[in-house]
Amino acid sequence: MVSGCRNTAKEATVSDLKVQIKNLYKIFGKNPKSMVKHVEGGMSKPDLLKNHGHVIGLNNINLDIPAKGIQVIMGLSGSGKSTLIRHINRLIEPTAGEMIVDGQDVLTMSPDALRDFRRYKASMVFQKFALLPHRTVLKNVLYGLEIQGIAEDEAVKRGQKWLERVGLKGFEDHYPAQLSGGMQQRVGLARALATDADILLMDEAFSALDPLIRTDMQNILLELQEELHKTIIFITHDLDEALRIGDNIAILRDGAMVQTGSAQDIVLNPADEYVTDFIQDINRARVLELNSIMGKKPAKATALKLDKSMVIDVAMQALSNAKAKSATVMDGKKVVGSVTMDSMVQAIARPDGEVKGIDSYR
Repeated sequence: MVSGCRNTAKEATVSDLKVQIKNLYKIFGKNPKSMVKHVEGGMSKPDLLKNHGHVIGLNNINLDIPAKGIQVIMGLSGSGKSTLIRHINRLIEPTAGEMIVDGQDVLTMSPDALRDFRRYKASMVFQKFALLPHRTVLKNVLYGLEIQGIAEDEAVKRGQKWLERVGLKGFEDHYPAQLSGGMQQRVGLARALATDADILLMDEAFSALDPLIRTDMQNILLELQEELHKTIIFITHDLDEALRIGDNIAILRDGAMVQTGSAQDIVLNPADEYVTDFIQDINRARVLELNSIMGKKPAKATALKLDKSMVIDVAMQALSNAKAKSATVMDGKKVVGSVTMDSMVQAIARPDGEVKGIDSYR
């Protein structure tokens, strides 16, 4: 059986959840807490600014984030995505709500507990690298370990290990100014990984990079995640990036969450015109899986078997290589349906965003 399927998120139980964001509001202004009642009553962002001189940053955000997956939070500039991620490690104080990590509300932590949370539980990778220019590459990677109080020999060993993992062996004694943007971001990633934190917060971490370098960094992240299984919360405004790396995607608009789900969920069932506009130019063949378009009957006279989670573009290549017109779709060793080349072409060509199951033999 040909596999080649993309990673998909499984249904999370409460015990699987790493982060739970509950009824989170952030309002900017002189008296933000008094404004929550207006926002809860349905007052829009423009009206709150016009009538009360306050700005909605986040509007009643609720999001469950499973452990050991990649949660993407995306939206246009001003949607609130960077504001949201900074609430997780409490770089920004909320107006109201809860931020639960491993069963504990970060927003109620004492100063000492919060410091420990930032040192050991959550590491952050910033868009503009945030490297210390007067420290060498290795010394930048060691910074978090120094804060943790790790012995120098052990810290150096860890730092060198992670620099090698991100492809920067031999650059330990260079300074940030001597590196390209992509190399600097690798240093930032190595610094975050060296602390061995459970949660990796990545705020537009690759958006300042050229497209080819950005793709390379995405590959590195996905390869590391296959091994490390961190809980990664990744902010981006790039839908292609979100669809490529995200196990789950949450889309924000004007501080409110308009949709959350897997890449396939969002492409198949956009919640509104805002989401529809977001996805209109994507390559559907790289997102949609065979289980969304397969017919219920097994294919006739074909030995080609494809995994149900295989994306369409890989499946089309498999059919072409086998010189086959149809294939049987498998869930492990169980036959669950069939696809044809025609059904796949029809699925990716639909202009209205709707994909229905297609049974070639009905």
